[in-house]
Amino acid sequence: MKVAFGCDHAGFPLKETVLAAVRAAGHEPIDFGTYSSESVDFPDFVVKVGHAIQNGEAERGILLCGSGVGACIAANKMISIYASVCHDTYSAAQGVMHDAMNVLCLGPRVIGPELATELVSAFLNVRYLGNDVDGERFARRVAKIRKLEEVGKLEG
Repeated sequence: MKVAFGCDHAGFPLKETVLAAVRAAGHEPIDFGTYSSESVDFPDFVVKVGHAIQNGEAERGILLCGSGVGACIAANKMISIYASVCHDTYSAAQGVMHDAMNVLCLGPRVIGPELATELVSAFLNVRYLGNDVDGERFARRVAKIRKLEEVGKLEG
């Protein structure tokens, strides 16, 4: 699977660790930068990763910013992007399996390289279960999330 990657200057110190973890999991990273520790704005890289997923260039994405929170907020503004900050392996896997999460956001100022490697593996080595025969409840919930993209609110 192709995995879009982007980070800001705060994410840069963990960049090579995350790209190596993507490769170790058997996937191909697409690196949208940044390429140095010089200060940049994380939304610029969020857009690149989000567009790669929206355009079918990548199936999933990984974003790094200081805490992971800013990148997550920005990513979730993009249609069909389902991002979450995950600093535990259960959430990184369950977010994909149950909620169709397609972007993992990490905070290098919060976690270190060993945990980042485990989180990338947990995120990439599972699949969304909503398309399975017994995944109807997941599909129903994700359909309601997608409805929010269309109308901006849920009824009732």
